[in-house]
Amino acid sequence: MIRAKIIGLGSYVPERVLTNDDFEKIVETSNEWIVSRTGIMERHIARPDEDTSDMCVAAAREAFASAGVAPEEIDLVIAGTVTPDFRVPSMSCIIQKKLGLLNAATMDIVAACAGFIHGLSVAQAYIASGTFKRILVFGAEKLSSITDYTDRSTCILFGDAAGAAIIGKSDDDSGILAIHIKSDGRYDELLNIPAGGTHLPYVGNGSVDPKLSKLHMKGNEVFKYAVRHMGDAALRVITEAGLTPDQVDLLVPHQANIRIIKATAARLGLPMDKVYLNIEKYGNTSAASIPLALDHAVREGRIKKGDIVLGVAFGGGLTWGAVLFRW
Repeated sequence: MIRAKIIGLGSYVPERVLTNDDFEKIVETSNEWIVSRTGIMERHIARPDEDTSDMCVAAAREAFASAGVAPEEIDLVIAGTVTPDFRVPSMSCIIQKKLGLLNAATMDIVAACAGFIHGLSVAQAYIASGTFKRILVFGAEKLSSITDYTDRSTCILFGDAAGAAIIGKSDDDSGILAIHIKSDGRYDELLNIPAGGTHLPYVGNGSVDPKLSKLHMKGNEVFKYAVRHMGDAALRVITEAGLTPDQVDLLVPHQANIRIIKATAARLGLPMDKVYLNIEKYGNTSAASIPLALDHAVREGRIKKGDIVLGVAFGGGLTWGAVLFRW
């Protein structure tokens, strides 16, 4: 069986940093309250004139350098995001234009925080079928554009970032060993943006409350489902690969909340020294979370050739997924 692998990684975070101390001036909260409940100390926020596609372009340039791949070699662009530049055209088309990827097809995936893993699953299928040879997969978000900064329960969580991975065919035993994606639309109202689509168009004339165009979340219920489904998905890919949890060298979870991360690690019986964390620096960056963490983990030497690496994520939809690599 043809196996897909990551052959290059890149990431980007905006320069502006929003700290917990800054939030003390915005909403009724404190650094201690935020850290104890989320593990987050700061997050990066894009400039008003900095689009999600701009962050993707910066991340992609790092990935090209990492992989030694030229833009004209890319056959397909997959962009996982819930914060595209426009409703039409797709963000992947905008990225294609900005990077000159004129030999590529493009598609966007809307799977919230699980967007990157969903994108990887599509890339793996195309590589395995022989349809494409080089695929550029993004997870990227400008969550500051959909965050209600008067809502203490959500505004402290989110940051902006982009991650990019170039996927190709593995010529050895490395690559994606197993991948699993799933969703359950019955719980769509637990994490959503009520206005802006055809169900409730946001026309900006005062007919719709502007806050309905921002992200809404029922945190306690999301936590419950996240812990269960992330654990289930992780165990599934480990089992499908014929391995056991103790063989995982590094867990790279979606950086949503330190309590969710710890609960997932405990479900797998993994000590926290086998878990990669950067939530304290970047907060929840949704689809960008896992590629950002993978890129940093590789650059920091936390991931080495031959390591078994597990990625797992959960997001609005509800959507979730897990991927197991041999690096």
